[in-house]
Amino acid sequence: MPYRIRKPNIFYGWWIVFSAGIVQWYSSAVFWRGFPPFFDAILSTFGWSSGATGAAVSIQRSESGLISPFVGTVIKKFGPKRVMAFGILLTGASFIWMSRMQSLWEFYCAITILTLGMSFGTFIIFLAVVGNWFQKNRGKAISVLMSGAGLGGITIPLIVLGIEEFGWRNMIFSVGIGFWVLGLPTSLILRGDPEDYGQYPDGEKRNNQQSSDNKLDSRDSGFSVKEALRNGNFWKLALAAGISQAVFTSNLFHLTSFKEFGLTTAFAATIIGLSWWGDILGRVVVGFITDKYDRKFLLTISFSLLTLGILGVSIIGSQSEFILFNRNLGIILFIIFFGLGFGSSVPLRLTLAADYFGRKNYGSMVGILNTVGAVFGTLSPLLVGLTKDFTGDYIYAYYILTFMMIFTIPLVISLRKNN
Repeated sequence: MPYRIRKPNIFYGWWIVFSAGIVQWYSSAVFWRGFPPFFDAILSTFGWSSGATGAAVSIQRSESGLISPFVGTVIKKFGPKRVMAFGILLTGASFIWMSRMQSLWEFYCAITILTLGMSFGTFIIFLAVVGNWFQKNRGKAISVLMSGAGLGGITIPLIVLGIEEFGWRNMIFSVGIGFWVLGLPTSLILRGDPEDYGQYPDGEKRNNQQSSDNKLDSRDSGFSVKEALRNGNFWKLALAAGISQAVFTSNLFHLTSFKEFGLTTAFAATIIGLSWWGDILGRVVVGFITDKYDRKFLLTISFSLLTLGILGVSIIGSQSEFILFNRNLGIILFIIFFGLGFGSSVPLRLTLAADYFGRKNYGSMVGILNTVGAVFGTLSPLLVGLTKDFTGDYIYAYYILTFMMIFTIPLVISLRKNN
């Protein structure tokens, strides 16, 4: 039976955002962005082929895409506390198992359980809950939440140092314990709809008449999943977001391709690191302006910036003589716009989903969008790798990704208000 939350000076929704943001940072730091050092250490220890271990990454992304659409339904049935606790317990256990594994099949099993845990214990559940607790400040709240994920990239050097000092097994074991220490208390903070606890989105105060008049618009308004899937706006947004995810996922090859384009390893790593700061900056800046300006217009700008960023990668590898100092121009475009464009787009596209389709099934909407993103994210490395194999050069893959990214701009512009 829901109970009323005492009304403090700080709206309870912000406590959810801040606590979830910490877990989001941690999951990004140790897995979404911080797992490559572990991956390399595991390869070195067991001598497995890159193809065999790379298959685990494909399993993770495919499984995540299959699970995501159902997360919102599970949250509605069991509540966010139970669902997150279940996910965090599995996530921690999978890392601990990974720290003790001795065979490839154990690695596959651990990754499978890890994906199940992360799907129910992070990201989608946070977005579903935060999307319910905010309306007027939803963009700002999601930007703060997703800034935590952006910060994950800058902690990678600490993971590398930890692996060198303590070994990858001890570090991965500690990562699993860390998920329990941070995630389980956070699961106790999560709440479902604010109305169930005597509050309203954004901490608004309403009298009884306003509560009655606004109940439908507040909690029960929005599209059903079937209605959304029949709506052109949903697929335009899903396709645009999926393409941007494909472009961003190409960062798996940035270091290798930059070296092939003639940059030193140290310089390539430096400009990639600088682009991560742009990612963080984009998420933070959007948080200040997203609730003040038209989000469709802002997302158009974000995707335009990301287009310039991936164009920069194409220019770095191009041998064209038509662009003066083309390599330097490409480096500048990549550093300034790649991370900035993607980072700013993340909270915007997630918030637009709520703007267009309402609170009612927001968790399920985000889950389906995540599935589309997972499909594109899985195909992107395949595209880059096969293009390199067939042409002998990474540059053609980046040309394709640049043209794909250009296509997202008219897609976003064509979004129309739902009746």
